[in-house]
Amino acid sequence: MASRGTKYSDQTRERAVRLLRERVEGDERTDRQRMNSVAEKMGMTTETLRRWLRQAEVDAGEREGLPSAVEMAQLRQRNAELEATVEILKAATSFFARECDPPPPSSVSSSTSTETGSESHRSAQR
Repeated sequence: MASRGTKYSDQTRERAVRLLRERVEGDERTDRQRMNSVAEKMGMTTETLRRWLRQAEVDAGEREGLPSAVEMAQLRQRNAELEATVEILKAATSFFARECDPPPPSSVSSSTSTETGSESHRSAQR
């Protein structure tokens, strides 16, 4: 069996699906048995082959679902929308963070120190 994550060429996918769809006269095997046989011969998992068959049926209009090309276009559009939303949220966060920051402390004047009991005031009393 093929290891997980193996990439197959488009020709391999088409050939595997074609082999599954071909009905040989006198073949009494169930669909599942035929799928297991083709998957074993082609060196892939039965699940991989099952998913390819289902997608081929969707692409041919034989089954409900999104055709693969349409699905990819929709996912790309959704991704672009989400990226734009993230940028807007970053800008808003930055704006509100600046608005909520306290103003920087102002410089302390020398007159304040004499009013609060500084050293110069004490020396004046002596």
